[in-house]
Formats: sequence, C-alpha cells, structure tokens
Amino acid sequence: MIKIISCKKQNKKISLTRPALSKNNSIQEKTKEIISEVRLKGDKALFQFTEKFDQVKLKNLTVSISEINDAEKKINSKEKDAILFAKKQIEKNQFAQLPKNIMLTVNEGVTCERQARAIQRVGLYIPGGSAPLVSTLLMLAVPATLAQCPEIILCTPPDKKGEINPAILFAANCCGISSIYKIGGAQAIAAMAYGTKTIPKVNKIFGPGNAWVTQAKILVSENPEGASIDLPAGPSELMVIADNEANECFVAADLLSQAEHGADSQVTLIALSQSFALNVIREIKKQINNLPRKNIIKKSLTKSRIILVNTIEQAIEISNAYAPEHLILNCTQPEKYKSLIQNAGAVFLGAWSPETVGDYVTGSNHILPTYGYARCYSGLSVTDFMKFISFQTVTLPGLKIIGKYAEKLAEIETLDAHKNAVSLRLNKGVTDE
Repeated sequence: MIKIISCKKQNKKISLTRPALSKNNSIQEKTKEIISEVRLKGDKALFQFTEKFDQVKLKNLTVSISEINDAEKKINSKEKDAILFAKKQIEKNQFAQLPKNIMLTVNEGVTCERQARAIQRVGLYIPGGSAPLVSTLLMLAVPATLAQCPEIILCTPPDKKGEINPAILFAANCCGISSIYKIGGAQAIAAMAYGTKTIPKVNKIFGPGNAWVTQAKILVSENPEGASIDLPAGPSELMVIADNEANECFVAADLLSQAEHGADSQVTLIALSQSFALNVIREIKKQINNLPRKNIIKKSLTKSRIILVNTIEQAIEISNAYAPEHLILNCTQPEKYKSLIQNAGAVFLGAWSPETVGDYVTGSNHILPTYGYARCYSGLSVTDFMKFISFQTVTLPGLKIIGKYAEKLAEIETLDAHKNAVSLRLNKGVTDE
C-alpha cells in the first residue's frame, strides 16, 4: 500500500524518486533485431511478427473500407456521442493554438517572415492491450488533421481474430483517417520509420506504447534514415496537492484513476496533515475493492507515496522539483497558487477538476511529458505536426543599413567568405549608382 513520509531534508531525495525505467539490454537488442528484420524483409516480417506476438495469421495488413464502415454499426449511439463530443472539444482547443504567420519589417528594406508548414507524412501509433485508447487516437488525429498534414497513417495491433476495436476505427474515420494498418509493437514503428511495400514511410511518429515500442521509437529517431518522434516517454504519473479542506473521497479516486494505467504508474499525494493522509488511505482501501484493475493498482501503489508538508507553498516547491505529468491542486483558492507552478504537464485546479476530464473531454491534449521532462517539454499540440520556415528579403537600401554590421561580425569570426558575400554586393550597389 502507499507509504507516508514526512518532508524532512533526509527524505527529500526519496520523495522525488521515480520507479526506474527499464534499461533491459535484452529488450534493446531484440528491438534492434525486429527493426532490422522489417527493413530487410518488409511486409513478410510484419506478417511473421504479427503471428508470433499477436497470435493471429493475417491475410492483409490493411484495414479495408468495409471494415471501417462496419465499425460504426458495432458501437452504440452513446459511445458515438461520447467520441464525437470529445473530438469537438479537442478541435476547439487545438484550433485556438494554430500558429499565425509572422511578417516583420525589422529595418527599412529588411523584411523577415515566419511561415508554418504541415509535416508531410505522419504516423500515429495506438497500442492494443486491455484498453482501446480511443481518447489517445483523438488527441493525435485531431491536431494532425487541423495542421493539414497531407498524409496521416495509423498503426494499431489486431486482436486474436485479426480485428481492430470498432471504437478505434469509428474515431479514426471521424477524423478522416482511412489509411489504417493491423500492425503493432516495435515492428509497427520500424515499418512507419522505414516503409514497406504496404506501409508508407513517414517523417514523424506519434503515440504511446510499451517498453518495446518506446525503445523502437528511440532507435529510429537516432537514425538519420528513420523518423522523428513526439515526446520522451515514461510511465504515467499524477501528483495531488490537497489541504485539510479537500474531500478525501475525491483525492483517493484521483489517485486510483491514474494508478490503474499500469503497474509502473506512480501517484503521489502531498498533504498537510497525517490525519488527512490516513483518511485518504482508508478511502483508497474502500474504493479499490470495486475496481476491476485492482491488481494493477496495488502494484502501482507500492511505488507511490504520501508526503507530509506544512504549507501549500512547500508542496508546490516539491512539485516543481518533481515536474509531474499531471498535477491536481485540490485546495482552497487554488487560483492564487497558479503563478508558483513552474513544472507540470497539465494542471487541474479545484475540487471539481479530476484528471479524468483532461484525459477525455476538456479538449486539452492529454499526451504529456512524463518522468520529469515537464521541466523542458510541453504537452502535444497542433504545432508538433508542423514546422516553421523563415523567409528574409533585403533590398539594396536595406543592405546598406545592416551590411556593415554583418561584415564586422564576419571579421570577428574570421569568416572572410561570409564578409565578401556582403562586400561584393555593397560595392556593386555603389558602382551602379
């Protein structure tokens, strides 16, 4: 069960410790072998790995149009409404984040522009497993379509019948994605990074996965012939800061909701009193018995903790050092502490803001930096599906204003060819006059 520790100097290191990420050399070497096989054998390797790892012998890697259309008949109206509502919420949020082109006259005759361009080919990966991650698909597909990426493909592993969850197919179709492939694991990442006869090569890969997928993403991103990737990945995590006025039932439910992601997930409560902490633990024990994933949660809680502090300010100081993926500030007047929060992927303010709504329906993207990367990374947004090009236009009058400074800086750096590129133009301009 979750441990209680006081925030004393000797406990500070313990309070900020995360579960160690797997650095299994065996996983790395076997992932390299899978990538190599896919590059060498293409589709043949994908069929073989799907039979080996997913226990299904496929006839075709591509999800057919009829399968996509049939998916809508397999989910009920309430499920469709929930998917469409979440999609609309994400669209509102991401549309507001679309960048504007910038054009600036920095001097007379000197103009600089910055224009956005969509990444041409992107690959989305949605893992299989026990939970169909429809929300994650929406969090990836909506910004990709808003960015107007010309080619968007989706890879997700099939079940033992060779089928994809109909909710995944319905959500993908709602986002205009029809290039869907029944392939998962490291082999899917390799296929998207290098291309096969069936699966096109992409420029950037997005989406979560297990240790094999994570390792494959790292390996292909390190190879110039591979593909870029989205965010550094680590286990899911949640930190809750609660004062003594908080509802312990709510706090316990929030901790359990994140702990059920996986045995390597980590949840942390920072509380102002031991009595409140004990009440939360009692509530956890009460609620956990009714949860189907309680065995996963129990494993997660062994890596989790409750930290006792004296003030909310002290709690936020710990949070900033930890840099959680998700932070809930469940205290009186949470708004007044916003300016103190420096490092977090997403923050939820007040008693009525569970992290769950951020996962699904506020519209804010739930693909966030984990494992402390919130110190320097932001959550995923539409701009991650774009890149930016700068344009500069200089007229002769403009060059006469700025040229002498460029010449001098080139002299300082002893780059004579740089200087000449300016000097020749200035001399030509004088001659022509």
